[in-house]
Amino acid sequence: MTGQRILVVDDRAEGRKLLALRLTREGYAVREAEDGAAALALAAAEPPDLVLLDVLMPGMDGFEVCRRLRAMPALQAVPVVMVTSLEDTQDCIRGLEAGADDVIIKPFKPAELQARVRSLLRVKQLHDEGQRQREALAELSATLELRVAEGVSQVERLSRLKRFFSPALVKAIVDGSGDELMRPHRREIAVCFIDLRGFTAFADSAEAEEVMAVLAQFHGEVGPLVMSHEGTLERFTGDGMMVFFNDPLPQSRPAERAIRLALAVRDAVARLSLQWRSLGYQLDVGIGIAQGYATIGPIGFEGRWDYAAIGSATNLAARLCAEAGAGQILISQRAMATAGLGLRVESLGDLQLKGFVRPVRVHWLLGLEPGASPPT
Repeated sequence: MTGQRILVVDDRAEGRKLLALRLTREGYAVREAEDGAAALALAAAEPPDLVLLDVLMPGMDGFEVCRRLRAMPALQAVPVVMVTSLEDTQDCIRGLEAGADDVIIKPFKPAELQARVRSLLRVKQLHDEGQRQREALAELSATLELRVAEGVSQVERLSRLKRFFSPALVKAIVDGSGDELMRPHRREIAVCFIDLRGFTAFADSAEAEEVMAVLAQFHGEVGPLVMSHEGTLERFTGDGMMVFFNDPLPQSRPAERAIRLALAVRDAVARLSLQWRSLGYQLDVGIGIAQGYATIGPIGFEGRWDYAAIGSATNLAARLCAEAGAGQILISQRAMATAGLGLRVESLGDLQLKGFVRPVRVHWLLGLEPGASPPT
């Protein structure tokens, strides 16, 4: 391979020039040094690919120069060929012990020198290629570690997002389709308000640890039900929560989903109520369901945003929940009519609800008729 750098070190100008001429003709880039100090300086400034080093030089001999070259980190893999006119084999051993890769005895044939130089330069070339591959591999490894770390960080961020938003909304935000959803928009939704009955009186008389334990049980039961029914949890209100359907992603028969969630929550809290009553806690759940149009989108300020639904449907569901007694589910006429289910209900007639000018037709949802269709 031409263009490789060779440093020729010899105190005799004639011998140095002759070697340089032969090597230059072979296409190598040759630099010359007349003594050990000059050789060390040149090698430190621009590491060569091979060093041809004479043994007998005034001051610092070739053995000492070789040892110092080997002490330089950048030159530890550079082949060193020592050239000597001595025929004593001990001289060859000293050269190898000093760190030389080969020893040539003068006088030598030019073809012999060229063959040894080519052989050692191939070894150096292979070493350099291996070093480049190791560095590339190390860089790739560092890049992969960074990507893995970024991936783990993203997973952690997604996990935190899922604690606050529905999985459907998180997915939309991550894949980019959530940009449109995060703008205020109008959509017909079904809303389910869920609230613990008797909680205010319980919280006034119970210890803080008892209150938190009850809330943890309540949320632990209701939260997974909201997720399994693919509801969007808009907010926690201490002992209550608001869930809506058909947003951020469209859903078929949102009222049916709200009804099935409400029934599942009622049954789950009924089981919890048995435990709570054994501890003296008089707690149950009240639920309100309504359907209608709402304006949906982000509300808040930079650094803290909520995804909220505002409209008559949310107000009606909240009022129905407030009217519901322990274990009772109240549902609006529109939600019942659009549910597409066989429902067992008891009409409560037209009720005058706070915030509504006209009376509202309300039904008490008891359950599903036998043979009702399975969840969609």
